[in-house]
Amino acid sequence: MTEQAYPSIILLNVLGVAGIVVWHLQGRTRPTERLIAQIVFFLAMSVTLVFAKINPFRFDAPHIDSDGTLVVSAKILWWTHMAWASIGFVRLYMVLDGRPREARLIQDLLVAVVYLGVFLSVMAFVFGVPIGTLLATSGVVAIILGLALQNTLGDVFSGVALTLGRPYVIGDWILLSDGTEGRIVASNWRSTHILTATHNLVVLPNSVLAKQSLTNVSKPDENHQITLSISIAPHKRPKFVIDIMHEALNNCNGIVHEPPPTAALVGISGAAIELQLQFRVTGPAQRIIARNEVIDLVYQHCNSNGLTLAKPVAMQIVEGLDTLEPRSISTERLLDSAPLLTGLTAEERAILAAAAIRRDMAAGSTIIAKGEKAKSLLVIRSGTVILKDDGVEITRLAPGDYLGARSLLNGEAELYEAEALTRVTFFQIEQPDLERLIASRPSIVDDLTPPIERTTEHTG
Repeated sequence: MTEQAYPSIILLNVLGVAGIVVWHLQGRTRPTERLIAQIVFFLAMSVTLVFAKINPFRFDAPHIDSDGTLVVSAKILWWTHMAWASIGFVRLYMVLDGRPREARLIQDLLVAVVYLGVFLSVMAFVFGVPIGTLLATSGVVAIILGLALQNTLGDVFSGVALTLGRPYVIGDWILLSDGTEGRIVASNWRSTHILTATHNLVVLPNSVLAKQSLTNVSKPDENHQITLSISIAPHKRPKFVIDIMHEALNNCNGIVHEPPPTAALVGISGAAIELQLQFRVTGPAQRIIARNEVIDLVYQHCNSNGLTLAKPVAMQIVEGLDTLEPRSISTERLLDSAPLLTGLTAEERAILAAAAIRRDMAAGSTIIAKGEKAKSLLVIRSGTVILKDDGVEITRLAPGDYLGARSLLNGEAELYEAEALTRVTFFQIEQPDLERLIASRPSIVDDLTPPIERTTEHTG
């Protein structure tokens, strides 16, 4: 080494050590500043190498003296900073690509490749180790390790394949062909962690997950369809049954109404009209809530329109078809099924039924305006009523629900506008008739809670 190159060698070692110190002082919390420092030190060391006329890609047998040791350390430091700068660029690309968490496996793989390449380069260009012989020896070792770690390596490469294919990301809700269903909460080289709806953590090896068909419920969004099968006794025309099912679905507050839910006929026989109700929910957490509400509303609409749920065929054979006679629709039976009138006795419901007057309103009609005081109690017999506040839908009322209780019991104006979504039939009970019933049993006031208080609690 010439005397002119000696200062450059000293500078190379100083820059290399200083870069390591700065790299550790900046820490992991400042990745951008860390990357800039890595690039600056690497470029400075590269320029110094050029001035010192040292080729890091060629092995030169060093002299056994302090000068030779400084050259070796300078090359090692340069290769180390090149590795850090390359890894910094890899991580920066992952962040700018907008998927740092999903690409963690790829990032780790690239980092490992960089470190392995730098290690082999140092062994070859700094210490003169014959890489060909080393690779041949390591190949035999790799075969032995591969056989011993076959399952683990299968999980690792399956994890890489799943990461590259991106069938899901952290936070997605997936459904597997073996019935496992839940939200992805973690993914690593070895396995994927799924949090199920029962709040259990399922840990699946990546090789097992890669072999199954997978449905990503979260793509394009978590809005997805549910199918519910219904059997109705064949005493009404199928079109009438379909219309009633549509009314029940339109009444539901827990499902998505755009696109609209549908009811489809799938079969008919002397025992039943078979239907499938198809509706969408906003996410997996809404499935049970929406299904319960749909079933409740189907029962309520069938009850108020004279439809009978079909019994299983085996039970019909035993009991005889005479048990499938259609039930008559009466005001008293409707009041008996009204959710908010369940506290009334049979005699009290009979009094209300006798005083009830049937009324019909066309779709789009305003039943009660916001701020208006109702003069009678309106019990919905059929159809769907929407409660609105300044044009914004608040909730939907079904057969058995009623309007006007706030005005009649408290003398207050109605808080919401009641509009008929479909053709609506209701029973009108005048205030004097209701007051006579309240006088005979004052506790009925507690049972006649205005429906909006129940529905806003339900929807809120």
